[in-house]
Amino acid sequence: MKAIAYNIQADEKEWLVLANYKKHDITIIANSLTDDTLSFAAGKEALLVFNNDDLSETMIMGLKDLGIKYIATSSTQTDHLDLKAAGSAGMKVANVPLLSGVGDAKLRMEQVIKNLDQWSAGKCVGKSCCCQGGCGIAKISK
Repeated sequence: MKAIAYNIQADEKEWLVLANYKKHDITIIANSLTDDTLSFAAGKEALLVFNNDDLSETMIMGLKDLGIKYIATSSTQTDHLDLKAAGSAGMKVANVPLLSGVGDAKLRMEQVIKNLDQWSAGKCVGKSCCCQGGCGIAKISK
């Protein structure tokens, strides 16, 4: 899956690369997701964001126009994402569910890659699923 990761820190980059192990084509940039950096997502299917990136309805519609179908956040929270707008746009959304050691960059990045793996296989991401009722993938019980 072609993905772009915005606003990634050095320790997260290292763990993301190791967790990915060349399975997905991920472009990693340090810049935050803004109107000025939105165009970097062109041609990608998935967006990886962190809780410092605010995805408003306007930003989500811009991402949809560029071809983004999936949004994976490396945080447990989703308050930085307009989930309703993502659902209306037909996007699948996943977070990192509360796990022991969730603050650890290694575990968070491993979960982000697991989410991409599941989506690539056409499966639901299970406990990580944040889709808003319109999820086209059969949900498993949380």
